[in-house]
Amino acid sequence: MAVNSWSHSKLVDFEKCKKMFWLKHDQRIPEPERPLPPGKSEHANDRGSRLHDNAEMYVSGQEYDLLPEVAKHFGPQLDLLRVLYEEGRVSLEGEWGMSKTWEPAPWAIAWLRLKLDALVFWSDTEATAIDYKSGKKYGNEIKHGEQLQLYQLATFLRYPKLEVVHTALWYLDINEVTEKTFTRQQGLFFKKGFDQRGVKITTCNEFPANGNIHSCKWCRYGDRPDGTGSGHCKEGVWR
Repeated sequence: MAVNSWSHSKLVDFEKCKKMFWLKHDQRIPEPERPLPPGKSEHANDRGSRLHDNAEMYVSGQEYDLLPEVAKHFGPQLDLLRVLYEEGRVSLEGEWGMSKTWEPAPWAIAWLRLKLDALVFWSDTEATAIDYKSGKKYGNEIKHGEQLQLYQLATFLRYPKLEVVHTALWYLDINEVTEKTFTRQQGLFFKKGFDQRGVKITTCNEFPANGNIHSCKWCRYGDRPDGTGSGHCKEGVWR
């Protein structure tokens, strides 16, 4: 089985359509290049990476200025993170690996992999896990909420002294923040569910297509009516 590790993004793909997941993560077939949306000069994921990189480098002092799109709504918050980083209280772009027994593991051999934009330590027992989001919030609430649950779980497991973990999604484009606080007891409650879902991903050996309008709408592996699909899946549904 080639897919022996998972992440939140892989979990989303797997539960959306196993065949798409298999083509993308097991066979590692690149998605066909997508046409740019009308009036846009870059794709949303490329723009998101650019904004994330700028925020990280600004907070760490590697860049002097924030991009206008980043500074517009979250300039003061990132200024504060920069100060806290200089004080040694902020960890940036952590590439976290967890083993099958949910213990910290090297990234290269990890069973679960997570990337956290920023982790702020207020004390030995309290921290805030922050993830930057570009684009829209509405329609993504469930997916983003589960991402916070997974982040806080990994934070508690990696830092046994923590008693409280705050989680925050910073929506850079719309000036909104989604926050939720977990005690250790509340946070560890999610371990069993995520463990079961992670095991399904890394032990699966059958990958049927989930052909429906929701799964297929943005998939690039099918015979899309507009000719932009790769043709690897013949079971797509479009309207």
